[in-house]
Amino acid sequence: MTTLVVCLDRTDDVGRKTGLRSPVVGWEAVRALVTDVGLADPEDSGVNTLLESLRVAQNLRDENEEVVVAVVSGDHESMVSADRAVAEQLDDLIAEYDPDSAVVVTDSAEDERLIPIVESRVQVDSVDRVVVRQARDIESTYYLLKQFLADEELRQTVLVPIGLALLVFPLLATTVGPAQGAAAITAVIGLFLLYKGFNVDERLARLARQTQESLYSGQVSVVTYVVAAGLTFVGLFVGALGVSNLGETPGVVIPATRFAFDSIPWLAMAALTASAGRLLDEAIGDDPVRTSFLNLPFIVVAVSLVVRGFSAYFLEQQGVIEPFVVPANEFLIFSNERFVMVAGERLALFVVTAIVISLVGARIASSLSGSAEAAQRSDGGSEPELTNGGTAAEAGVDPDPEAPSDAVENPESEPGPDRRDPELTDGGADANRGANANPSSDPNPGSDAGDRDP
Repeated sequence: MTTLVVCLDRTDDVGRKTGLRSPVVGWEAVRALVTDVGLADPEDSGVNTLLESLRVAQNLRDENEEVVVAVVSGDHESMVSADRAVAEQLDDLIAEYDPDSAVVVTDSAEDERLIPIVESRVQVDSVDRVVVRQARDIESTYYLLKQFLADEELRQTVLVPIGLALLVFPLLATTVGPAQGAAAITAVIGLFLLYKGFNVDERLARLARQTQESLYSGQVSVVTYVVAAGLTFVGLFVGALGVSNLGETPGVVIPATRFAFDSIPWLAMAALTASAGRLLDEAIGDDPVRTSFLNLPFIVVAVSLVVRGFSAYFLEQQGVIEPFVVPANEFLIFSNERFVMVAGERLALFVVTAIVISLVGARIASSLSGSAEAAQRSDGGSEPELTNGGTAAEAGVDPDPEAPSDAVENPESEPGPDRRDPELTDGGADANRGANANPSSDPNPGSDAGDRDP
């Protein structure tokens, strides 16, 4: 069993310091290379890597294994050329020594990126990374910082806010005071962390992309969404106006209830407008309208009635609004009397109406979606299609007993399992000549079969 102990040097530090070309193969050659590298740069960790390669090779020799120790270097011009140089050198070593396995020795994370190249050519039994004890933590921190600075997204996310904070804090400290400056910077950093934590940037980018696609595709919902936004602003304004008319009211329950009571009709109209536009887009499209879009307008009306009913109940209990009064002539009763509906009756009427509307919406949505599916199924199977491989019975057509079979009408069609080529049988010629033919009268019964078209 031959084991290749290979020391990897991706950036060609050995070649630049000693002037030698890699690969360097053999115990004595690597041992001499240790002296050359140590004299050129005693502080280089590559010296320890070369010594570790010799130590591993010596241990394997003590176990009666055939060992080939080698140093493979890349190129310092570019990473692609370095990796290709290492791959070429490994191919030469494997072609010459034909090792069964390999032990890889490295001294940095940069060199460990060459391990997949080695694994693609020979089996790797072990990876030995050499780290100087005095510099273990420093080297690990260095490579972590190097990978961190190489990531552009991490740099923009972490370094840019820190740099802005360090620039703004001295200005705020000199103008408004250190405490106020620190508070302002802390608040901004907190908002930025929330912004990144909730993926607001991705949501805004997705919203902008969807808006652009809707504008270019000519969807009706674009116009209805704009109208819904306008109705929403009107509802908020009406609700705020109703709260301002309350005057001095302790607490926040009554103002919030008044805001909901006054704004809910406009907000419901906004939701109905938006859902109507989305429903029109679904109806115009090729796909059938989904049940959720059909049921959405009824749900909006039902929810708005429930909110309006409960807010009216609380406001009437506090004497903010008057009871609901219905004139008698509304019910075709010619009288001057009026029906006064108290708070509980009004709430019950709104809740019952909302439940009825939601049930009607669910019923209509299910019926429309069911009819659409039935129509789609009927369109897909209305016309039977006859093919050469099908039969009249499969297509729903009565077979004609006098009609010839497909085997007689089309003798050149694909032969079935029971059909035989008359050229390959002795009785093929007889079958073509007829049932009354005498097979013994023909001295060569198979000759006609070869000339006759089957």
